[in-house]
Amino acid sequence: MALTTNKKVFVTRFERESLPGFVQTPGGFTDDIVELLTPAGTLLRLPYAEVKAVCFVRDFDSGDTWREHRSFASRPKAPGLWVRLVFQDNDSTEGIVANNLMLLEANGFYITPPDPSFQNQRIFVPRLALREVRVVGVIGNRRKVTRPPKAEGGQLEMF
Repeated sequence: MALTTNKKVFVTRFERESLPGFVQTPGGFTDDIVELLTPAGTLLRLPYAEVKAVCFVRDFDSGDTWREHRSFASRPKAPGLWVRLVFQDNDSTEGIVANNLMLLEANGFYITPPDPSFQNQRIFVPRLALREVRVVGVIGNRRKVTRPPKAEGGQLEMF
């Protein structure tokens, strides 16, 4: 049996106000809708065509989930694919997507936003909300390369 939890989110919509609520993970995202439980207890079924982004937030108090500057100031350090997402309304954002095909969702992308100290911890962007997805860079794990100890004796090191 899969473990489910309710996560605090703000659903940012095209040409409408954002909605606070809770999304059950993993079951809150179906093939064509996001199921949002509002703080008042109403269950809303929002079609992906209306949803710009689902912002997983720390709390509901700050309210600001969609800043003007949503790009990295310098090359990110977290491993993954550095992507730029362009929405249907020509707005854009950047983030890090896991560089693992097993973690890709059929309905959209989970990205880690550029500013970890901001309200958004993670963002789900439906594929229908996007006009373009561009990979800006591939950020790998930084591992220190260790060389084997030099062989004593007459053996030359080849590589």
